[in-house]
Amino acid sequence: MTKILLIEDEEPIRRVLSRILSEDNETYQISEAEDGKAGWDILQEQKFDLVLCDIKMPKMDGIEVLQKALQQQPNLPFIMLTGHGNVETAVEAMKLGAFDFISKPPDLNRLLNSVRHAIENKSLRKENSQLKRKVAKKYEIIGQSQSINAILGMIRKVAATEARVLITGDNGTGKELVAHQLHEQSDRNKQEFVEVNCAAIPSELIESELFGHVKGAFTSAIKDRSGKFESAHKGTLFLDEIADMSLAAQAKVLRALQEKKVQRVGSDKSINVDVRVIAATNKNLKKEIEEGRFREDLYHRLAVILIEVPALSDRKDDIPLLANHFINLLCKEEGIEMKSFSDAALDKLCDYPWTGNVRELRNVVERLMILGDNPISTENIQQFAPK
Repeated sequence: MTKILLIEDEEPIRRVLSRILSEDNETYQISEAEDGKAGWDILQEQKFDLVLCDIKMPKMDGIEVLQKALQQQPNLPFIMLTGHGNVETAVEAMKLGAFDFISKPPDLNRLLNSVRHAIENKSLRKENSQLKRKVAKKYEIIGQSQSINAILGMIRKVAATEARVLITGDNGTGKELVAHQLHEQSDRNKQEFVEVNCAAIPSELIESELFGHVKGAFTSAIKDRSGKFESAHKGTLFLDEIADMSLAAQAKVLRALQEKKVQRVGSDKSINVDVRVIAATNKNLKKEIEEGRFREDLYHRLAVILIEVPALSDRKDDIPLLANHFINLLCKEEGIEMKSFSDAALDKLCDYPWTGNVRELRNVVERLMILGDNPISTENIQQFAPK
């Protein structure tokens, strides 16, 4: 059922609106309040999906109800009704967070459409919030070691700033997780997080991928196309494996960072972009600079903040936590039967070298959950994940 609260001091209007809403959708459950104070009392006792609220009422006006309600339930949609309204009142209500503003006597089609849109919008926002929580959980950094706590502390400090971050570490250590956390804990988290794996894109296509192109810029450019910088406008652009980017593309990235503008391939028109850039690499960039494969000026632009993600072998205390985390994750995501590790099996996992780091550990845990006993034993590890 969709619960709607109708706050209206004129009884005939209240009765008509309640009937119209009930006839429009039988899933609407309508509650009524005869003035703002009564409506506010009901809102404190019950949860609603939508509020239709008159503005000019005795005891407490609609603007006050709106302000008080949104302080407690910021996502509760309000449709304001008034026969005394003007443009200033409408603007004030919308600025305070009202979903819509309708004059009385209302156009019934407009009212019903507004009600439907408000309910759909609330549902979408709820789904989006749930999805964001799932994404945040997916990219959670697991660990209690000193090195991981230091990284988490640095993320908390840096995320709220606009500083560029360079993340270094071996393959499989979790550099992508750090990038996601920097985005999720920043003021840009409502905008896009755009990821580019520079190593996976051919050198002749990287500029088009990053900056876009115009129709006819090259043989296969059959229409205009925006690049990743434009897609990440107001959000975060994560350049993974940036050391594999060509020198020509590096020069264009440097220009974009300096001028906050990009040019599509085949165009001389500049496009303004507001992007926070986070980069990652598994290579020693200072060595790459010495050997002429990476621009020193770009390095200094990117490495305002340096975060080094340790190898799993350097934080072995986190292995039991990670192993149990992957068990829970795989049970939820893959529907694999819940199992546990024996203490001896966990000790054996801690003794492994883990050259593939956290990524390798996850793969081994998945294999053992599928093939091993319950609890997973040292014999299972020797049989299915020998080193």
